[in-house]
Amino acid sequence: MILVVDDEVRIREVIQLALEREGFRVRCASDTREARLAITQHTFSLLVLDIMLPDGDGLAFCRELRQRSSTPILFVSARSDEIDRILGLEMGGDDYLTKPFSPRELVARVKAVLRRVSGVSEPDARKNLLQHGRVTVDIEQHRVSVMVDQKSTTLVLTPTELGLLASLFERPGVVLSRNQLMKRAYTYDNLVTERTIDTHVRRVRAKFREFGFDPITTVHGVGYRAYDPETESA
Repeated sequence: MILVVDDEVRIREVIQLALEREGFRVRCASDTREARLAITQHTFSLLVLDIMLPDGDGLAFCRELRQRSSTPILFVSARSDEIDRILGLEMGGDDYLTKPFSPRELVARVKAVLRRVSGVSEPDARKNLLQHGRVTVDIEQHRVSVMVDQKSTTLVLTPTELGLLASLFERPGVVLSRNQLMKRAYTYDNLVTERTIDTHVRRVRAKFREFGFDPITTVHGVGYRAYDPETESA
């Protein structure tokens, strides 16, 4: 089920109709209050979230949700500046679509994000369990575990973030360019950009730094690679 959060009735109706035509079940909310209530009553596979809401900021609501949930979030907004798109991704969004948009593009982006959630990738390229240093990625369960003081702690990553991390862990020591990461982590999604990759990588690294280390290193002018600070130097 998908939750659409937008204060414009017409926008909600257009999104709901487009998604239901593709077989999705949809619920709608006009503000963050209704959205919070819906989330307590139902389990959603994805949120379509407007940034400008009558009772709060969609970015702040996204940040609130990310404290306890990795449910994918697709932002829709009239704000078209690059800084707004980057901020939306930095706050924990998985994608960002600018109004006005075509219903077909919205459906395509929703499907692309959900494919990343399901762990669909190149048929023979990915194992279900990836281990790198103190980090374990369980793709099937969408779970990332970090060993801290000999105890396993769960790290909440969005589906997009997990896809990027898994792509790097699949080939430890190999430098992947931004273009390669787009092809591996977004196998079925040609709507991302290299700048989007940088934003998602930055978010992943910030989350790990809260545990005192960073499993990714930048190879300037080339791209990124997996990095184990306990066994190698950057």
